[in-house]
Amino acid sequence: MIEQWKKALVLAPHTDDGEFGCGGTMARLVDAGCDVRYVAFSIATRSLPPGFPPDTLAREVAEATAELGIPAESLTVHDFDVRTFPERRQDILELLVALWEEWEPDVVFQPSLHDVHQDHRTVAEEGLRAFKRTTILGYEIPWNNFDFEYQWYAALEQSHIERKIAALERYASQQHRRYANAEYVRNLARTHGVNVNREYAEVFQVYRVVV
Repeated sequence: MIEQWKKALVLAPHTDDGEFGCGGTMARLVDAGCDVRYVAFSIATRSLPPGFPPDTLAREVAEATAELGIPAESLTVHDFDVRTFPERRQDILELLVALWEEWEPDVVFQPSLHDVHQDHRTVAEEGLRAFKRTTILGYEIPWNNFDFEYQWYAALEQSHIERKIAALERYASQQHRRYANAEYVRNLARTHGVNVNREYAEVFQVYRVVV
């Protein structure tokens, strides 16, 4: 099915969420000739570690998505304040509806409804409203998902995982986080792959499939 998709949209509440959730799948889609668009809703200016300029994450997400093969013109970066997304729900929905009307993607990758972060959950809920006419898959953010159903597996090759790791390493401002670790990313993908007799995989919850 992946090779049949021509237009894929990735919704990242904060820069790097998309890479963690489906970076390998994005790399596979790009290799298959799919037009992948990435929309980040916050560059988390107020959450940056000391010493980093305010636009750090805007630059880092551009470098990261380039590692995956996504051209600059396919990246959109907004700057909603972190942890305020529920208050901006209507603004976010209107942005998403406009994306649907303009582009009509074949598949949308977004956070899971089981994600406990309020910003992630808001994007997930509004994504379901805006893109209910197309395929919607919820990606895994393990440290935020208290419940997650492993329903759809994207089988990946080592090259896809290495590009995912290279993308995440572009986030110099986030390297202090325990999960920003190449071995963790590689081992998680290996574990999911073993579960379906593949080398590597990423997992998703299925919210809607349109074929």
